[in-house]
Amino acid sequence: MKIKKRSKRSRLRGSKTAGYGYRKKHKGGKGEHGGRGMAGTGKRAGHKIMWVYKYAPNYFGKRGFKSRKKIKSKLKIINIDDIEEKLEKFLQSGVAKKTAKGMELNLKKYKILGRGDIKNKIIIHAGSISKEAREKIVKAGGEILEKRG
Repeated sequence: MKIKKRSKRSRLRGSKTAGYGYRKKHKGGKGEHGGRGMAGTGKRAGHKIMWVYKYAPNYFGKRGFKSRKKIKSKLKIINIDDIEEKLEKFLQSGVAKKTAKGMELNLKKYKILGRGDIKNKIIIHAGSISKEAREKIVKAGGEILEKRG
């Protein structure tokens, strides 16, 4: 009976594959991986299909489109009557401030629409404003400073 068994490492010295089967299997890099990146995951997928099913379930199929109108307009919409209601809230948050001319509102991220009526004299810095809203604000004695571009 042997007292000291030789290590596996020393027993495999000189063998072509060192216990890894086919010689390419234990070469460094991507030798046995089968392509780069997402290769092998297509419609007629081969060896990486289970990875796709498990980790990328939305890999196949359609995912809709984005309307150009939605992409273009990043302004939030607010109506005149909403501005009238939220004046106190705007003052507290710092969006509005009282000046000698009247209440000044910084609504550059908003498009202002004309639903409702306005009683207060306000100066609005707006991203965009509708024709009807413009008329109502000017009629109440206010001003509009519209952001261009």
